[in-house]
Amino acid sequence: MKLSDFNFDLPEELIAKYPPENRTDSRMLVVPKNLDKKFTDFPDLLNAGDVLVLNNTKVIPARIYGVRGEAKIEATLHKKIDERTWLAFVKNSKRLKINDTIDFSKMTAKVLEKTDAGTLLKFNKSGENLLAILDKIGHMPLPPYMKRNDDSADKLRYQTVFAERNGSVAAPTAGLHFTDEILKKIKAKNVKIVFVTLHVGAGTFLPVKTENLDEHIMHSEWGEIDKKTADILNKTRESGGRIIAVGTTATRILETATNNKKIVESFCGETDIFITPGYKFKAIDVMLTNFHLPKSTLFMLVSALAGTSEMKSAYAHAIEKKYRFYSYGDCCLLEKKERK
Repeated sequence: MKLSDFNFDLPEELIAKYPPENRTDSRMLVVPKNLDKKFTDFPDLLNAGDVLVLNNTKVIPARIYGVRGEAKIEATLHKKIDERTWLAFVKNSKRLKINDTIDFSKMTAKVLEKTDAGTLLKFNKSGENLLAILDKIGHMPLPPYMKRNDDSADKLRYQTVFAERNGSVAAPTAGLHFTDEILKKIKAKNVKIVFVTLHVGAGTFLPVKTENLDEHIMHSEWGEIDKKTADILNKTRESGGRIIAVGTTATRILETATNNKKIVESFCGETDIFITPGYKFKAIDVMLTNFHLPKSTLFMLVSALAGTSEMKSAYAHAIEKKYRFYSYGDCCLLEKKERK
């Protein structure tokens, strides 16, 4: 399978650089029928007995600015190693040497190592203290394609209303459309809502660099599904209900935790699952997701679920109808394509 198989042209003006005025103002494309809906129609497409799976990860303000001597340093933390050590993408990293100390105003960090995966930083604060300082001095790590600095509104809008567990450096964007009111409407339809966790890493931004996808090394991310949630999902499957994943992140952790007999098991750890066309989905039936970048692992995942030709047709329709793309954009509801 080739990287170029997943390319498409997207007009720059369709990239959503800011969120809609209200979370629920987004449009929703239903695939494969290419039906133009509003996100507020989403509860009407759910059935009693279904279960909706949300990712309750919380985005940390992971972009921080500091100095080393007179050199200005911008670091985006992207992978937690332990309570005081993080891997970071550092601008001007060539100006840093091993054992250098960076002053980030309310804390400092020592440069331990420079690797292909980033610069290893050890902070003089740890755990909750480190997170509290990040909350004060950090900036929301908006994706590069937004081509703008974050503003005060992003701390609220680049976060789901159900975000609970600190650890992501990118939002699980399909969840951004939901409000408490929409969730109440869903529950009123006798649809169960459960939460899983997958901390989104910066790998979600990184381009695939190999034309042959067999050579691509997938980034790993930490996730968890507890036994109570797994039991609810298995009972839903047994009773004929559908498992509806909100986002590629919820999908990846669900597929990781589900065995070949389609039984969801409790899970806690790292996953580097790489889903491409030909993959047989074991856990989910339907997925709500935003529109993704060309040649991205996320576009490969949605193509695996709904079909590559179906997704290219859907994206062509979305471009023609001027849907908004990417993190702050519109969404689509994908039905799993049945394999013969």
